[in-house]
Amino acid sequence: MQLNTPRLTLKLLTADDWPLFFALHNDAQVIEKCFDKPSEVQIRAKFNERLKPWQPNSSRPLCMVIHEKCSNKPVGVTGFTASQTAQTQEVGYLLLPAFYGRGYATEALDAFLTWARGEFNIQSIKAVVSAGNIGSEKVLVKCGFKFVNVEPTKLLAC
Repeated sequence: MQLNTPRLTLKLLTADDWPLFFALHNDAQVIEKCFDKPSEVQIRAKFNERLKPWQPNSSRPLCMVIHEKCSNKPVGVTGFTASQTAQTQEVGYLLLPAFYGRGYATEALDAFLTWARGEFNIQSIKAVVSAGNIGSEKVLVKCGFKFVNVEPTKLLAC
């Protein structure tokens, strides 16, 4: 499966994407905005869980790797984190800091959400943003999310 935008390609996560996934979860700038630093064992467990096939009615995560078309470089990841119900999915995304400020998070998330809404009968989609992560709040608003409240703790995204 593959999604395309004018500047990006989104593909399902594969075992070959471990270096990107590990880098995203070890980068100080990403950690500062999104979550507490996980151990390598925790990162590997999350990665392995995301390699399993996703179904709309499962509680497994769905993870797609975002690639920049012009360079074919991996930019980050997006997808659904583990859901409590089939009717509500929680979306997440992480980008490498080298790609911040280019609109890639909005472009990738918008494409992913459009595809997911059209492909599956998902009743609602939510996102959780750490307090102070203004950039992520702006991405979510551009993608149609409405602000509900600020979570005081950091959560691990996609």
